[in-house]
Amino acid sequence: MKINISNIANLPTKFGDFKIQTFAEGVKEHLVVFTEPLEKIPVVRVHSECLTGDAIGSLKCDCRDQLEYALKVISKEDGMVIYLRQEGRNIGLLNKTNAYALQDKGLDTVTANHQLGFKTDQRSYEIVEFILNHFGIKSIKLLTNNPAKIESLNGVKIVERRSIITKSNRYNEKYLKTKKEQMGHLL
Repeated sequence: MKINISNIANLPTKFGDFKIQTFAEGVKEHLVVFTEPLEKIPVVRVHSECLTGDAIGSLKCDCRDQLEYALKVISKEDGMVIYLRQEGRNIGLLNKTNAYALQDKGLDTVTANHQLGFKTDQRSYEIVEFILNHFGIKSIKLLTNNPAKIESLNGVKIVERRSIITKSNRYNEKYLKTKKEQMGHLL
């Protein structure tokens, strides 16, 4: 598949001044937020889109907290956030909302996805290696709790894996427990 790449633009934020570049993979446009110059071995967060968490501040997940944590880290240590357009573990916003409705009835996040006919996690990370290669990055310090992300990055050396620990709340305790117990997240 052909990847279209935007120009680099400035992005001042409440977390610091960054650069951005977009990588269009078909209809999905992934955003890279980064510091310049990049360290030889930068801190990297691969973050999948979560409109309800990232933009609206949903307390049902820890997505916004993880994203903000990563932006704070890269503003101090240099690095990048690769923001992948894979809403709801890549089931889309409509299906994610349906999964939320099933969770409101007592199902956990994994069982809700299965009941809707999806795998536990439908995300893919091939574009990440393309992006890292574009920036000439061969080794990274990866900010993640997700073992699937670690396993998927075969073409890059992970010299360090850092956990992202966020505070739980009464709305996301079951969600975080499910991620740990059923998906193997390193919490």
